[in-house]
Amino acid sequence: MSVITVKDLDLKNKRVLVRVDFNVPLKEGKITDDTRMQRALPTLKYILEQEGASLIVMSHLGRPSEEREPQFSMKQLEAHLAEIAGVPVTTAPDCVGAEVEAMAAGLKAGEILLLENTRYHNAEKKNDPAFAEQMAKLADVYVNDAFGAAHRAHASTEGITKYLPSCAGFLMEKECMFFDKVLEAPEKPFVAIIGGAKVSSKIEVLESLIDKCNTFVIGGGMAYTFLKVQGYEIGNSLFEEEFMDTAKTFLANAEKAGVEVILPMDHVVADKFAEDADAVSVDEINIPAGMLAMDVGPKTIAAVKDRIAAAKTVVWNGPMGVFEFDKFAKGTAEVASFVADCAGTTVVGGGDSVAAVNKFKLADKIDHVSTGGGASLEYLEGKALPGVVALRK
Repeated sequence: MSVITVKDLDLKNKRVLVRVDFNVPLKEGKITDDTRMQRALPTLKYILEQEGASLIVMSHLGRPSEEREPQFSMKQLEAHLAEIAGVPVTTAPDCVGAEVEAMAAGLKAGEILLLENTRYHNAEKKNDPAFAEQMAKLADVYVNDAFGAAHRAHASTEGITKYLPSCAGFLMEKECMFFDKVLEAPEKPFVAIIGGAKVSSKIEVLESLIDKCNTFVIGGGMAYTFLKVQGYEIGNSLFEEEFMDTAKTFLANAEKAGVEVILPMDHVVADKFAEDADAVSVDEINIPAGMLAMDVGPKTIAAVKDRIAAAKTVVWNGPMGVFEFDKFAKGTAEVASFVADCAGTTVVGGGDSVAAVNKFKLADKIDHVSTGGGASLEYLEGKALPGVVALRK
C-alpha cells in the first residue's frame, strides 16, 4: 500500500512544515555525523524548488527534560543546515506559540525556519491534540520525512496529520517502498539474517517472517538460546531461560513450514567479554565450559555465504557477533560483504546492522539501508507504524 508523497500535493506559494529526523550525534555542540541531515536533503531541496514555497523544519534532538537543556537545542544545527541546504536558516525560540507563528508567516520563498526541539514539550510525546493543532497553525501543508520516529504516535508525527493536508517525503517513501516490497511480495529465495543480543527483542521479527522466508540465519547472542534448546553446550554464552519455550516453538514452526534455520555451527569464543580477551576458535557446535561465544566461525560463514549468494531478497537485522571488538568482527564483516555482493534486493535495518555496514564502508552497495532502528524493527514485526498509517493513500 503506497503513501501520499510530496509530489502528490501542490506546494506552490505554500508554507511547508516538514518533520525530519535530525536527532544527530553531537560533541561539544558540533555534529559528529550528519547522515540523517543529508538523507532529508532531497525532500527539503525539492520543496524549496517549488515556486513561492517556504520551509519550516522540525525535529526532536536527544531526550531533554522540560527544563530546555541547551545541549538539546536545535540552534546547534542551524549553521550546518544552512550550509548543506544552501539557503538562509533561522532558528525559532520554540516550536509553537504566537512568536513562532509570526516568524512562520513572515518567511520568504526559499527560506528555512528551524523550529526548536519538539521534545521540549511533554505534549509532544503525549500526542496532545491541542499541541498538534498549534503546530499546524504554522503551515499550509505537512510533510513527514522522519521514518526514524514513525513508530511513535507523537504530536509531530501523527497528531498533526489531523489538521493539515499531509504526505510523505522522499526518504519516508523509500523506506515504506522497500519494507512493503520484502513483506508483501518478496522475490524468492528470501533470506532473513537476524542477529543481536536477545531472543526477546527479535522473536516477533522471526515469527512475522516465518511464512515469507526460505532461510533464516540466526546469529549473535540470541543464537545460543536456540542452541541450548537443541541440547548443545553453550558454556557461558548469552542465554535467556525464560525464552526457551519460545525458541523451541519457533524452531518447530519453521520445520513445519519447511523454512531452513541456520544457527552457528562453529564459533570464536573468549573467557571474558572484553576487547582484550584472547580469541579462541571452536570447530564444533558445543562450546567448552567457562567460555562464551563472541562470533561465528568459518563453517557458519561459508553456509551463510552460499544462501546469500543464491538469494533474490535479503533482509538483515542484527550483527553476527561482537563486531565492535575487532578480534570478533569477522563474522559480521563477512556477512556485510556477502549482502553487499548479493544481486537480489538487499535491505538492512536496525541500528547495529546499519552501524556495521557503515563501519565496513559497504552502505552504498546495499539497496536500502534504513534510517530507523526501532521503526524498521517494528515494520518487520508487521506492526502498523502510526506515522506511516497517517500518510497511506
